[in-house]
Amino acid sequence: MTDPAELSRLRKEYSLHELTEEQAAADPFRQFRQWLDEALRSGLPEPAAMHLCTVSADGRPSGRIVLLKGFDEAGFTFFTNYDSRKGQELAGNLLVCLTFFWPEIERQVRIEGIAAKVAPEVSEEYFGSRPRGSQIGAIASPQSRIIPDRQVLQQKVEQLSRQYGDGQPIARPAHWGGYCVVPSAVEFWQGRPSRLHDRIL
Repeated sequence: MTDPAELSRLRKEYSLHELTEEQAAADPFRQFRQWLDEALRSGLPEPAAMHLCTVSADGRPSGRIVLLKGFDEAGFTFFTNYDSRKGQELAGNLLVCLTFFWPEIERQVRIEGIAAKVAPEVSEEYFGSRPRGSQIGAIASPQSRIIPDRQVLQQKVEQLSRQYGDGQPIARPAHWGGYCVVPSAVEFWQGRPSRLHDRIL
């Protein structure tokens, strides 16, 4: 059992970089691209992983990790099952927050904004680029719903694998697609010594 006192003694001194207003790009997308490029070059295990926080129907925060699949001046794009819990929550409230945390380079980026479904052709293009197993998984998985056991899911995957076994194209299911988060605020956080961190909003 974890001793709470052990947690209170955990310490990490941040000292790798600094972030000043003179160094930071005026354009947050340019600054994000620079930091993401550095995260990619650093060999982090999942540099595109981001915490997505949505709002439940009763107003509670609801979070999980998703993967960034693209970004430009329009916003930050990820893909998911529209019938999932996050999809249902987004249908009721489009306000979201994204957080990237790259501990190896002592950086964090927090993005507040509004999510909107991407155009169907964008979802079609990305779905077509996915590995075949991921395409079948998107059709087979009743995400965020209770199933009797894993065997039910595995049987559905096997059935679909036989159905599409001759290499025919797999159509994107209507319940699967992308969202683009249009930011209203972007905060860059750089860890610094003695907890005197740099933050630029």
